[in-house]
Amino acid sequence: MSKALLVFATRSGQTQNIADLIAEGIRFTGVEAKVISATQLTKQGELEGYDAYVFGSATYHGEMMQAMKTLLFLAAKLDLDGKVGGSFGAFGWSGEAPDRIYDTMQNILKMDMIGGPLRLKSAVIQGGMQMAQDYGREIGKKISGK
Repeated sequence: MSKALLVFATRSGQTQNIADLIAEGIRFTGVEAKVISATQLTKQGELEGYDAYVFGSATYHGEMMQAMKTLLFLAAKLDLDGKVGGSFGAFGWSGEAPDRIYDTMQNILKMDMIGGPLRLKSAVIQGGMQMAQDYGREIGKKISGK
């Protein structure tokens, strides 16, 4: 069975909520999805063995959170070239973090990215729940070829 790893960095819990909804969407396509906080991943080996990687961070003062920056440096040590990828994040005012994560995954890690980054103020307003699940479905379909 194909597997996806979703890693998030959050301040208020909104980015984790989005990660959980994306994971639901991935699971709807029959793909296994694991959700974990960036602060819990400390070793390169913990990132190995997945068919897709979806990284997300809240935007704080125009930047992604430090835990996500650290994770991206760890991911750069892996061979993720051609792996399916996506990025997401919650934001209050500006929302740059998902874009910066997406650009790093596409241009530095050379991953096969879907569409664009998912940027939501919240998973529960303005159709956020459906958008997050649809983003997950898109990832799941790309992994499974369905």
